[in-house]
Amino acid sequence: MMDSVIARNEAISNYKYKMKRGGVLYIMTNKNHTTLYTGVTSELKKRVYEHKNKLHPDSFTEKYQLNKLIYYEGFHRIEEAIGREKQIKGGSRKKKMEIINAFNPEWKDLYEEVMQW
Repeated sequence: MMDSVIARNEAISNYKYKMKRGGVLYIMTNKNHTTLYTGVTSELKKRVYEHKNKLHPDSFTEKYQLNKLIYYEGFHRIEEAIGREKQIKGGSRKKKMEIINAFNPEWKDLYEEVMQW
């Protein structure tokens, strides 16, 4: 549990520094954790707000009601975030769950935390 708090604190610090030019990889899920969505953005607050408020009604996240932010990872450059996205998307669900559990073992919605940055 303490390791996940440390990991999130480091991610917040990295995000604030890196977002001047970089990108963020993020993972969303639904209330039952049955579907995962991995995405990349340069504006995490805005992008998650869009998911939560259903601003893209024909999107994958809307179709599967993915409105819970459970993971994020900041990068200096958007290209790095895209590379990491490809790596995670290419992995198994088990691998994705390991990454999420190391960062957010309770799978709590991190949106409010992100909005306070």
